[in-house]
Amino acid sequence: MAKLLLKFNAQLLKEIPLDQDILSVGRKPDNNVVIDHPAVSSHHCRIVRRADGFVLEDLDSTNGTYVNDKRVLKVALRDNDVIGLARHALVFVEDKRPAAVQEKRPAAVGEETLSLTPKEAGQAPKAAAPAPEPAPAPKFDKIGGLRVLKGIVGEVEYELKGLSTYIGKSDRVQIPIKGAGLFGAAPEVAASIHHKPEGFLLVAVSDGYPVVNGTKVRGQILLNDGDLIECGGTMLQFFLRDA
Repeated sequence: MAKLLLKFNAQLLKEIPLDQDILSVGRKPDNNVVIDHPAVSSHHCRIVRRADGFVLEDLDSTNGTYVNDKRVLKVALRDNDVIGLARHALVFVEDKRPAAVQEKRPAAVGEETLSLTPKEAGQAPKAAAPAPEPAPAPKFDKIGGLRVLKGIVGEVEYELKGLSTYIGKSDRVQIPIKGAGLFGAAPEVAASIHHKPEGFLLVAVSDGYPVVNGTKVRGQILLNDGDLIECGGTMLQFFLRDA
């Protein structure tokens, strides 16, 4: 059975079997695959099953749908194609084994999308087992934060409490910035900061828009205590303190 691998910055989040004729992707909860990211449209794209394979269709999304880094409106999917959605990716995997030898998994009651962990993939169905204890939340030695030096829109200081924090002019982000500045109108989502075991990682959602210590950021960068982050007309200073 064909499936999708949902990834964020190369980290596998879930596996999604393509076991229905139409699978929709977007930000709103009525989609089969929900990506709660401001840069993803309410109904961003869909994957349609045809007699000869699967076709990806963009649904007039604001920021576009990309396959292997090329913007597309409608395209037939091939094995290992990478569908780009903001900082997320859906990797299309086509299982060409005969149906008789493919694993059959019962659908979860009341669920349209079944998520598989890597450990579960390839294993035969087993009898229901007691639910495992939830994994403990990761513990960090340092607490990070952002201090607004220029262009105050909301608070003067923000503590980076979650594992991911978004910066931009959208009303869905945690840290709002001014709508215009030296580099023109601010994007809905300019950057995100992710708390990793190695520290705080700033990811440029809009490549080249965030500036750290005078250098435009493309891709990602590990933040250091005292770094200055400029997003349009807003200047932020990153700080660390003991947890």
